[in-house]
Amino acid sequence: MEAFVYVIHYNSFHKAADALFLSQPSVSARIQSLERELGAKLFQREGRHFSLTEKGKQFLPYARQILQSYKKGKQQLRQMNAVPDELRLGCTVSASTYILPELLPAFRRKYREVPVKLETASSEAILEKLLAKEIDVGLVRSISHPDIDAVRLYEDPIRLFVYAGHPFASRSGVTVEEVGRQPLVFFECGSLDWMKIHRLFEALDHPPSIAMHIDNLETAKKLVLRGTGISFLPELCAREEMREGRLIPIDIPSLSGLSLGTEVVTRKGEGTGLRDRFMELCLELDLKAYPTEMAARA
Repeated sequence: MEAFVYVIHYNSFHKAADALFLSQPSVSARIQSLERELGAKLFQREGRHFSLTEKGKQFLPYARQILQSYKKGKQQLRQMNAVPDELRLGCTVSASTYILPELLPAFRRKYREVPVKLETASSEAILEKLLAKEIDVGLVRSISHPDIDAVRLYEDPIRLFVYAGHPFASRSGVTVEEVGRQPLVFFECGSLDWMKIHRLFEALDHPPSIAMHIDNLETAKKLVLRGTGISFLPELCAREEMREGRLIPIDIPSLSGLSLGTEVVTRKGEGTGLRDRFMELCLELDLKAYPTEMAARA
């Protein structure tokens, strides 16, 4: 089919052969093969001259369309397989600290030739950088925007954590009233789930004993480890301490189901190539297994 279209384009078998890097007999043989497949003569030959038959004229626009579609498909596959000079990632502090150490080594094993540039910021700032094409992929808290595509990566349960030796450490569960009487290190992250915790305490006869409001997750965790108070923390941040038995998760039935979601975001319609592969790798890694496994060991 390509030989047929090239002969028409150049109006010459010889020039078509040169353009296709074939011999002239090879071009003629290919056209004859196409004619046999179609069951119709495409050219009327008169010595060294030739012209299209009526059936050849009817078939020509279809042949051109088929070749154009083939080239577009081939170009699309090449773009998807193309590896950029670097992968520009933006993520929240918690994702950078607790999720990327699991993702990036696996990414590096697959794409050793691709350097990764990482920027850490708030979810809102990452969204702005993504829309401005300053980064390729973002890992953010649940967020919505008409110009982005988002895939949920991980749901991180929020649990009450106490230090080893705390009176709650040996108990299977406690009530909100009991928690409200303990000194609390309250980590604020601005999510709706944290607001649910606030509302539960508002229903108490007495206000909770909040010793400190902290906006840094690691600081809140270390204060609990040092016995300053107890705290509601995302489970993923405490997995090492759970494994070592230094932090103990405590169940509160009325707070079950609370979690912080992390999403992988890209610009709408542009989640192709290496960005698609990164997203697939994110979903392949079973992040949910880590905290569960650590809790079982603890």
